[in-house]
Amino acid sequence: MSINILMPALSPTMTEGKLAKWHVKPGDSVTSGQVICEIETDKATMEVEAVDEGKIGKIVVPEGAEGVKVNDVIAVLLEEGETEVKETPAAAPPAAPKAAASAPKEKAPAQTAEAAPAPKAAAPQPAAAPAATGKRIFASPLAKRIAAEKGIDLASLKGSGPNGRIVKADVDSAKPGAAAPAPAAAPKAPAKAPPAPAQPIVTAPGDQRIPHTAVRKVIARRMLESKQTVPHFYLTVEFEIDALLAARAAINEVARKKDARVSVNDMVIKACAKALRDHPECNASWTEDEMIQYGAVDISVAVATDRGLITPIIRNADMKGAAQISLEMKDLASRAKAGKLKLEEFQGGGFTISNLGMFGVKEFAAIINPPQAMILAVGVGEERVVARKGEMVIRNMMSCTLAVDHRVVDGAMGAQFLQTLRTYIEHPAAMLV
Repeated sequence: MSINILMPALSPTMTEGKLAKWHVKPGDSVTSGQVICEIETDKATMEVEAVDEGKIGKIVVPEGAEGVKVNDVIAVLLEEGETEVKETPAAAPPAAPKAAASAPKEKAPAQTAEAAPAPKAAAPQPAAAPAATGKRIFASPLAKRIAAEKGIDLASLKGSGPNGRIVKADVDSAKPGAAAPAPAAAPKAPAKAPPAPAQPIVTAPGDQRIPHTAVRKVIARRMLESKQTVPHFYLTVEFEIDALLAARAAINEVARKKDARVSVNDMVIKACAKALRDHPECNASWTEDEMIQYGAVDISVAVATDRGLITPIIRNADMKGAAQISLEMKDLASRAKAGKLKLEEFQGGGFTISNLGMFGVKEFAAIINPPQAMILAVGVGEERVVARKGEMVIRNMMSCTLAVDHRVVDGAMGAQFLQTLRTYIEHPAAMLV
C-alpha cells in the first residue's frame, strides 16, 4: 500500500511552509534517512529525510510552492510490488472518537427517517413568559394556573377584573393555545459607526509587489504580539569601552593562532552572559502560572538575513572564552544567512542582543523576543567628549538600551543588572575572575 509523505512541522511555531527544493523525482528509489527535499520554515530552510523505504510514485506539491499546510500530502511513496498511485492522495482525516466506532454506517436519508420513532404528542407546556415589551401582565394566581394547564398565553388576553386584571373567567373563555399578539419591535440600538477603511496604497508604474516570506510573516506576528501584550520598559546607559577595546586587541593577538578574531559584539555577549549568571532572576520568562528561571545562560544574537531576522543561540555563553564565542558566532551567522541552521540552534535562549553599532546607529530600543524577558540594544562605539574629574576628555563611549518585561523584571532589578554589566564592560578583566 502506498505511503503518503506529509508536510512535517519542523518548529513549534510552524503551521505552513514553502517546499523549497526536491532532491528526488518520480521513479527514484529512496532509503530511510535519505534527504528527499528542503522545506523553508518560519525560521530557516531545513532538510527533510525519508522515514520509509520505497519508490517515489508521485510528487504532489511542486518545488517552490508556498503556504503548504503542515500535514498536507506532499508526495507518495510506493512500497515493494506497487507500480503506480491508484488514486489521488489526500491527507488522512482525524481519527473518529472511539464511541463512534460501533455506530452503523451512513444510511440514506429516507431510511433514517423511517427508523426514527414517531414523536409523542407534546404535553401542554406552561405559558411562556411574555416577550419583553415593557408592559407588566396582571393576573390572579388561579388564572395563571389555569392558563398554564391549557397552554394559554396570558399576553393574548384582555382582563375584565379591576384595573384590567386577568381573572379565571377570562381564561375560561379563551381558546387553548391562543397566541400572543406580535410584540412591538424593540427599539433598535444605535448602529455603531463602521471602522474607518484602511488608507489605500497608491501604486504607480514601476512599483514592485514583493510577497512576504514565511520568516517575515512570523517576525511581523511575533513582534506585534510582543509589543501589544508585553509591558515593556526601557533603561539606557552609556559604557566607556576604552578598556574593552584594549582587551579585545590583546585577545586578538593570541586568538590569531586559532584563526579567531574577536569583535566588540563577542565581548558584549560574554559580558551579558556573566551578568546574567550573577543575576539569575533576570534570566527568566513569564507564564500565566509561574516564572521559569533558566539554569543555563543561553544568549540569542540577532542576525539580519535577506529573508528576515534570525536569532541563533550561543549556548552556555558564560562558560566560554571570547575566542570560542567568536568562532561559534561566525559559524552560526553564516549558516543563518544561508538558511541552514538546525532547529536547536535558534529555538530557545533566555536573553537577546541586537547590535546596530556597525551601521553607525547611536541608540535604539529593541522589541523583546518572547518568551524572553530582556533584550539589549547595542549602539555604535565612538569617541565622545565626556567629563572626568572636572575636566573634558575624549573617551570611546557606547550607548546601550535594555528593554525589559515588567512582569518578570522590576525597574530596580534591571538597573542592578546594568550596573553589573557596566563592571564587565568597563573592567573586562573582571570577566576572567
